[in-house]
Amino acid sequence: MVARKRIHLLGSYLDPLTMEESLGRVEALVALGEPVQHVVINAGKINLMAQNPTCRQIINKSPLINADGQSIVWAARFLGYDVPERVTGIDLFEALVKKAAENGWRPYYFGATEEVVQAVVAKHQQQYPNLDIAGFRNGYFEETEAMEIAEAIRDSQADLLFVAFSSPKKEVWIHDYQPIMEVPFAMGVGGSFDVLAGKTKRAPKWMQRIGLEWFYRWVQEPRRMFKRYIIGNIAFIRQVLQEKRKRS
Repeated sequence: MVARKRIHLLGSYLDPLTMEESLGRVEALVALGEPVQHVVINAGKINLMAQNPTCRQIINKSPLINADGQSIVWAARFLGYDVPERVTGIDLFEALVKKAAENGWRPYYFGATEEVVQAVVAKHQQQYPNLDIAGFRNGYFEETEAMEIAEAIRDSQADLLFVAFSSPKKEVWIHDYQPIMEVPFAMGVGGSFDVLAGKTKRAPKWMQRIGLEWFYRWVQEPRRMFKRYIIGNIAFIRQVLQEKRKRS
């Protein structure tokens, strides 16, 4: 296995790992047993970090930061870094559920609607009959309930926590409550629950392979995704070009 050092890219750290290397890193973290937070970065996250110092600090504290977006892989290579592939949040999520069934890890599912989270739990139980699920909860709650939820997750003795909130809510929530939850490995999975439950569709494999998953989502919801993908991508490209000029 090639040992790749963490790099610094556009204000964020990044671990240039393959999926298999990332899974190996997670196994080591779970075995260690200390509560940690995993994050992924994409163009939108880089833009957010540029405007939100708190979010930047939270992300850069993570012991494992994957390249979720193909734009991150392209940008890193353009700036001279060796990044082998992207490791998307949803792909890592599914790979970890499989690994949990093999290793006896207990996952907890938190987020989305009650119908969606139940559908995801049922799907994974059907896929992996040996999977021991620590618990699940929908993502609708009052702020006054947050501590009670964190304590319930702690009491479930989960090994993995999957939080299906949007950014930056998921990063901030995990960061704030991980000391109480004490889950060895917690990660935000965004809209992954909706995809696995069949509520939303993911781009075809060929579009994923060539980095056009963002385009598929934009075509599905052009008005809602215009700011995120068109304006956001322009802002991201501007940051990449500015960084390139600094290094010239």
